[in-house]
Amino acid sequence: MAFNLQINRNLVKKAARVGQTVPQDKMQAEWQEIQAAQRNPADFRPLYNRYYTPIFRFIYKRTQNEELSADICSQVFLKALQKLDKYQYKGVPFSAWLYRIASNEIAQHFRNAKKSRVVSVEDANLGDMIEELEEHNTEGQREQLLALLDDLNETDLQLIELRFFEQRPFKEIANIMDMTESNTKVRTYRILKSLKKKIDK
Repeated sequence: MAFNLQINRNLVKKAARVGQTVPQDKMQAEWQEIQAAQRNPADFRPLYNRYYTPIFRFIYKRTQNEELSADICSQVFLKALQKLDKYQYKGVPFSAWLYRIASNEIAQHFRNAKKSRVVSVEDANLGDMIEELEEHNTEGQREQLLALLDDLNETDLQLIELRFFEQRPFKEIANIMDMTESNTKVRTYRILKSLKKKIDK
């Protein structure tokens, strides 16, 4: 079931940008932690401590509700622990897997509640996106782009949200969205091309 989306242009102070590149040696060290947790669930605690805050922020950006975000976040880590034995290292941070679980839990919540989720758009990120579209960063174009984003389907909007509003690398987005990296890039640029055609010159 598709659900409506709301565009929130306010800066969410609790939701800092989280896109970053993680060195391979750190991911390998983390993989060893994961393997330890697969053998003994008590060893999941360091991973939980490391990622609770970023996952909470990811959820909060989409709910704007602290209590709801905490509930969903708890569910994310419970499911992660329950499914940890099936986790396999794919060359991306463990957090990408957690974000995928969180994304699914958020979508499920809003489907069940039949309510709209929030998409937090900062003016700076919107400006970056307009520059990517090779357009002039005018108030009229920002308003028009917001309206066009509100018309996107959930998958396309989530791609734009992860890439431009959260500054995530394509490899991580692909893992979160359960897509290939190549397909993620192609689809994102196809969306941009479509938006560019619709923006008034």
